[in-house]
Amino acid sequence: MYQELLLKQIRSKIGDKSLNDEIANVLNISYDASHRRTSMKSKFSLEESLVLAKYYNISLDSFMESDNQIIAKKTKPIRTVTDLLNYFDDALHLLNDFKINKETEVYYSAKDIPFFYTISDSVLSRFKLFVWMNLLNEKDFMQPFDDFKLERYSDKSEDLKSLYENLNVTEIWNNTTISSILNQVLFYSEIEILSEETAKLILEELKVLIKSIEKKAENENKNFHIYAHDILILNNSILFKNEEKSSLFVPYNMFGYMMTDDQSTCDDALNFFQHQIKNSTSLSFSGQRDRKKFFNSMLERIESLKNSI
Repeated sequence: MYQELLLKQIRSKIGDKSLNDEIANVLNISYDASHRRTSMKSKFSLEESLVLAKYYNISLDSFMESDNQIIAKKTKPIRTVTDLLNYFDDALHLLNDFKINKETEVYYSAKDIPFFYTISDSVLSRFKLFVWMNLLNEKDFMQPFDDFKLERYSDKSEDLKSLYENLNVTEIWNNTTISSILNQVLFYSEIEILSEETAKLILEELKVLIKSIEKKAENENKNFHIYAHDILILNNSILFKNEEKSSLFVPYNMFGYMMTDDQSTCDDALNFFQHQIKNSTSLSFSGQRDRKKFFNSMLERIESLKNSI
């Protein structure tokens, strides 16, 4: 039964390619040996099954018999700037199955401003990288922000940002979503790691970003919906789903995620998101008053901090 399930998932991945050829190439076995396995005359070894699952990015969740157990992947630990930049490359690889499907839906519980908005080469994005590295306790990392230089800039970051912008995205925000970036600017300014000039530049870029998100909501973009929830405690979890696959990402530390493709778990997460949306105010389709009130509140907080620095 399990071998049949594994073969079925591989077939869905390879399209019109020869299944026997694929198995032979991945496992480095003969065509005849591959045919014996695809015809069920012989069994995959445990090692062969793991090799195939890893190569085709197939979750083993589907082979679990218990509704209360799932298998989850986790992102690699981040200790250096290179690790962090590689994180974006790895994220793009994990989401590869979703980027070619325009029907993919994304649900984002925005405890912080979604990181997809801050993965460019702007000062705001560089500051976020700087903060992440400090909070991840990299040795000897406390230094003036103006001295912080990236060893390289990941070209995959723009690809990841573009992927997010081209999918059907639903975000849930509240009045605390912007708090962390404001607190970070204030903290690093007070300990004089962030200069007054640079802090104000970061806040100006933040205002531009908030206005651009408001503009997306105002235009009633069919691919973008944003909701405000007054009492929900958000957690930065993200759900990607289409007709073929679902993946749920749940943070387990500041910038580390556990990821599962378990369909039952993803369905539960979808139901939770949809229930919270029913209890939220749509900033995309509500009247201009509610939308302006929400975004103006954030812009006023940014301006207030800018004037106090």
